[in-house]
Amino acid sequence: MKLDILAIGAHPDDVELGCGATIAKEIANGKKVGIIDLTKGELGTRGTAEIRAAESSNAANILGVATRLNMGFADGFFINDKAHQLALIKMIRKFQPEMVLCNAIDDRHIDHGKGSSLVRDACFLSGLIKIETEDDGTIQKSWRPKHVYHYIQWKNLEPDVVVDVSGFINVKMEAVLAYETQFYNEKSKGPETPISSKNFTDSVIYRARDLGRLVGVSHAEGFTVERYAAVDSLFDLK
Repeated sequence: MKLDILAIGAHPDDVELGCGATIAKEIANGKKVGIIDLTKGELGTRGTAEIRAAESSNAANILGVATRLNMGFADGFFINDKAHQLALIKMIRKFQPEMVLCNAIDDRHIDHGKGSSLVRDACFLSGLIKIETEDDGTIQKSWRPKHVYHYIQWKNLEPDVVVDVSGFINVKMEAVLAYETQFYNEKSKGPETPISSKNFTDSVIYRARDLGRLVGVSHAEGFTVERYAAVDSLFDLK
């Protein structure tokens, strides 16, 4: 299955929070999108790996993605090494995405920065023909995505690229709130966490509103890049 966009997150719900509206918009525009979660989020204070798997499946259905899978890396303890890179290279070559969206380059949770660098390095290495990988006994062809963008998470990083997601914020929030164990629920008796407050859930919306305000639309999502984003003409910029 060839994808236009492969969105990757260290934990189930990272993708929804970081770029859920962008994904929903691109799917509405006919793009084929897949999601990979690096871990099951098994160290999370609330919920369990099994519950979060069910929640991530519900969120994927809400967004309308073509596929979603979990790498099963160790939550909190995965590292950016050869074994993890090769496992991810196999997925990149399997889906051959034109674009990859991944974790914030710097964030409160240590897995976010690690996930960011792991995905970035795997995308580069995936393009090297002398790295051999197999999928179901078949040698895979090398593949390097044309673009790698990092969505913004807990920290208010300055975006390099801002996407107009007007009209898609409700889909994003529906997908986010599919993680019933993780986010604000006045009936919940679970322990409080930094993301379980109403203030956090509200902040997801008001960040999108504020970025939208800055570019003259109702809602927007921001991304950072590690290489320059180029356009054919200045008139391509809004």
